[in-house]
This record gives sequence, C-alpha cells and structure tokens, in this order.
Amino acid sequence: MQTPYRWLQRALLAFELPLCAAGAAAEELNVYSARQEALIKPLLDRFSDDTGITVNLVTGKGDALLTRLRSEGKNSPADVLLTTDAGRLYRAQEAGVLQAMASARLNKLVPDHLRSAEGYWYGLSVRARGIVYALDRVQPGELSSYEALAEPDWKGRVCIRSSGNIYNQSLVAGMIASEGLEKTGSWLTAFVPNFARPPQGGDRDQIKAVAAGQCDVAVVNSYYLGGMINSGNEEQEEAAARVGIFWPNQGNRGTHINVSGAGVTAAAGNPEAALALIEFLANDDSQRWYAETNNEYPVRDTVEPSDLLKSWGSFKADRVPMAELGRLNAEAVKAMDRANWR
Repeated sequence: MQTPYRWLQRALLAFELPLCAAGAAAEELNVYSARQEALIKPLLDRFSDDTGITVNLVTGKGDALLTRLRSEGKNSPADVLLTTDAGRLYRAQEAGVLQAMASARLNKLVPDHLRSAEGYWYGLSVRARGIVYALDRVQPGELSSYEALAEPDWKGRVCIRSSGNIYNQSLVAGMIASEGLEKTGSWLTAFVPNFARPPQGGDRDQIKAVAAGQCDVAVVNSYYLGGMINSGNEEQEEAAARVGIFWPNQGNRGTHINVSGAGVTAAAGNPEAALALIEFLANDDSQRWYAETNNEYPVRDTVEPSDLLKSWGSFKADRVPMAELGRLNAEAVKAMDRANWR
C-alpha cells in the first residue's frame, strides 16, 4: 500500500535529479589555454582545491585554439578560452566563440580599458612593450620614444619581430588609435629602413641579437626579458645581463601595454562556473602569482609587481582601450605591409 507521503517523496526525487545532474556538470570545466601549462596550471589547481571543480586543461597556440573553437562551434567542449594579446581576444569575440557575461566583481577588479565593454573578455595580466638596449653601446638618454627609433641615428641598429606577429600588430594599432593612420604610416615608412636585419625569431631572439651585437636596440615584451633573467639557462641569463630596458613615450601617451585574458566560450556547458574561474584568476592572490611567476604586471595598481619588475622602475602606460587594438588590427596590418615590414 502506498503511504500518504510516497507521492511527495517521488515529486521531491524528480525535482532533485536535475539539480544533482547540474551539480555534477558544474564540477568540471574545460579550459583552452594559449598560456603554457607551467604558467597557468598551478592557479587552476588552486581553484580546484578551493571549489572542488576539476579543471581540464588543453594548451596550444593562440591562433590554433581560435581555429579549433570556430571549427567545433556549438559542440565545443571548452568552457573558457585563455589567450594572449587583446588582438586575439577581440578576434575570438568577433568570431562568435565567446559569450558576454555580466560580472560586477570583474568590472570592479579589471579596469575599463583592460576588458571588453560588453563582458566578452577580461584582461588578467599586463605586459609592456619596452625597448631593450645594449648596455655597452647605448645610453638611456639616447632613447625617448618608439617614434624616435625612426630617426636616421638608428639606421641599421634596430631588431624587431615580423609584421605577422600579433604583438607588433597591436603596437601599431595602438599608435593608430592615439596618433592617427597618416602619422603612423609616416613613422612606419621611416622606421622599417632602420632594421638591422630582416625580422626573424621571437622576442627572446631579439634580446639575444642585441646582446650579440647584431643590433643595438630591440622592441620586446617585458616578460620575455624577465623570463630570460629567471630561466636558469646560462646562455639566456648572460644575454639578459648585457641589456637594459627603457620605457618609451613617457612624455606623451605612455608605453604600449597589452594583456593576457580570458572569456567564457559561447558553447560553455557551465558558464557560471567558467565565470567563477575567471573571477578567481583576477583576485589579488592570483595577480601576485602572475607577477612573481610570469614576470607580468597585475591589472590593478593595488597589487604590487614582483621585485624584478620594480627594479626596472615605474612607468606611465598607454591607456588606449584594449578593444581598440583588435578593432584596428586590419588597418595596422595594411599599414605595415605598405611600409614593407615583413
């Protein structure tokens, strides 16, 4: 015989089942990361320890991960995309593989110019594109701005990566945003002939070239220099010891900066948990870890950078919105092509 409460028990069980299923789903997240495993997994493990949510990590090149997300579409298993450079984050937004997520916490933690205004992505760490110079051949007083590297005095003395590199594309896009296309185009036309060699290699290769005397200055992201100093590799450490770093454009708009950042994917099965992970990566402890481990700057002035970063001195940073670097990317690439920057 059915007890008077049997129907109530069945109703409660039917109500609890979807909740349990949702709870089980929320206990696992899939992250596509353009950051190397060593540079992000310790933080993901901390998040798992704090929340009980398992985080599965897939690493790869930024452009390849975006291609994968586009190919997978709504069937993608990814919940979060972590990638480097605002240009890539903007591309992901435009490709429709990210979804806008409202977060009062992230809006408070991440300054306006370092995130998508619509909530598609948020900057989590900052890198500055400085000028490294040979300590035995260049005095800091000879340096002033990116624009000054186009002057005749620097002919045959500059090393930099190719125009296909997103960091350089964003640098030029930032100049277009601040100075306009015509002025930036004129600078590029004068800048490219000052290259000491055809662009080749990554930022560390530019630093090594300065140390080896192949050029006197190079434009690089600061965290690469920090990585060489702390690499434990004798060759890299010796090269890094032969250069200094200079922060350009302190008399006007400030040194160009960029971000690594994250967004919740459009196909995310657990968007709320995915957002919670991004909020975790923006908290003070995570920001301090970025500074100490990755040689990157926190997104907030209230979190101190590492001792190494502080040893390089403070600087005025360009405040052009990161989204503008993505929006103007195509114009930047065309301008670089017209100047024969290969």
